[in-house]
Amino acid sequence: MSFFGPTSGVNQPMFGSANTSSMFSSNSSLNPLLSTQTHNPMKDLEVMSPPDDSISALLFSPPSLQTNFLMSGSWDNQIRCWEISGNAQTNSWSTVPKAQQTHAGPVLDLAFDEEGTRVFSASCDKSVKMWDLNANQFIQIGQHDAPVKTVHYVKAPNYTCILSGSWDKTLKLWDTRTPNPVQTVQLPERCYCADVLYPMAVVGTANKGIIVYNLENGLQEYKRLESPLKHQHRCVSIFVDKEKQPSPPVGFALGSVEGRVAIQYVNPINPKDNFTFKCHRSNGTNNGFQDIFAVNDICFHPHHGTLATVGSDGRFSYWDKDARTKLKTSEQLEQPITKGCFSSRGELFAYAVSYDWSKGHEYYNPQKKNYIFLHPCYEDLRPRTKPK
Repeated sequence: MSFFGPTSGVNQPMFGSANTSSMFSSNSSLNPLLSTQTHNPMKDLEVMSPPDDSISALLFSPPSLQTNFLMSGSWDNQIRCWEISGNAQTNSWSTVPKAQQTHAGPVLDLAFDEEGTRVFSASCDKSVKMWDLNANQFIQIGQHDAPVKTVHYVKAPNYTCILSGSWDKTLKLWDTRTPNPVQTVQLPERCYCADVLYPMAVVGTANKGIIVYNLENGLQEYKRLESPLKHQHRCVSIFVDKEKQPSPPVGFALGSVEGRVAIQYVNPINPKDNFTFKCHRSNGTNNGFQDIFAVNDICFHPHHGTLATVGSDGRFSYWDKDARTKLKTSEQLEQPITKGCFSSRGELFAYAVSYDWSKGHEYYNPQKKNYIFLHPCYEDLRPRTKPK
């Protein structure tokens, strides 16, 4: 059955396997009466049947698809898919669990292809896999010698590949038609985070390494940068020059475990264009000390070019890097926010609430449920007027 084919009823799973129907109990819609419980202080839309363990990957389908699909990867070894339907004008949305696939270890990262018909996954089972959504086939396309931390789809004019980064200190390019990597690049340390926006790739490694690659002819190292941050890198996201069409990638935002984000241009016109800002920190002090939390994820709005950060403090914030100002901060959730992503048309911000182990095992509470929420965001992310 085609993943995007018609179904005979809204409550029928897209794939009628026992596993799918047992994991996703009923394909129920979001209640239009928004929850006001303590786990949802923003009164956001709750995604049905969330993962059973911490959520480490979250992404929406690309704009080539008319329908919004949301994918998650989690520490229960599962990849899950929901169909998100609704209306931005009336702010009425529903979520229907569609399907899932299973790795042999936690799923750390996910990537869609350009058409939105295949999903690629990186896992602690050391494999890179491809989920063909139309055929519902799940096959291995790559292998590392240690857990795979990142996976990205690369679409160049002259080639198409999958880029994976691992704790085995390598980057690998994969052609889905061949079992061996097309290219392997040795890293100085373990890959902790990466982002790709053709023709640029940025990789953050252990020991605060930053390497920028040019992807025009495979992986070609372009520049190594000294980290503007003093602590371990946690996430990186590439941004574009909105003044130019088409908008080329020109820099990246880098988040650390120490509640700070760096805005870094690869080739700054003025060195002062690069700056860092504090975030995800307590407002007051606790016995003379300020609580500082990790920045778990950074994502840029597809239309406005403003950005969102999510953190171990259980909050998300919106920022305008050009005006150097904060646009909004959420209420505090009862657990850390581990991932965030924007829908391809920019009307929704999805964020995952689950424990990130930033405070160790003694703060893990198995009674606390994991959640994924959808927050209407288009107007909140509009940029401020840039200062003269």
